[in-house]
Amino acid sequence: MAQEFLTAAGSWVPAAERGATRITDRVIGKIASRAAREALDAVPEVSRTPRELYRDPRATATVLRPPDADGSNGEARVRVAIELPYPCDIGARCGAVRRRVASRVLELAGLSVRQVTVEVARLHSAPLDAGETGRVR
Repeated sequence: MAQEFLTAAGSWVPAAERGATRITDRVIGKIASRAAREALDAVPEVSRTPRELYRDPRATATVLRPPDADGSNGEARVRVAIELPYPCDIGARCGAVRRRVASRVLELAGLSVRQVTVEVARLHSAPLDAGETGRVR
């Protein structure tokens, strides 16, 4: 009975007969932004750059195929822009963001994510953010 809904009259209506909830691209983008933030927050900082200098991840999404009435078989494509400290393992951080975004969108919206594109919009370096000049090692 987990897939059924009790009406005001006291009768049960199967999920497939109730209709479907449409999840917009904007909602998927918000879920993806939050998931990217969670992935980045899970990695300890190796930079001296204060966290408040970073912008939150920005994500856009395209729902390629909405879920069926039972909430399965939906598909989306996501693009996320992030800012990272420098130096860091950029590939590992981008991989963590990809995995977290795909799992959270599936978990919360029921959409499998065909593609997660991670764009590193900016690298932060404590010396450069403080206005110093020269090379960063």
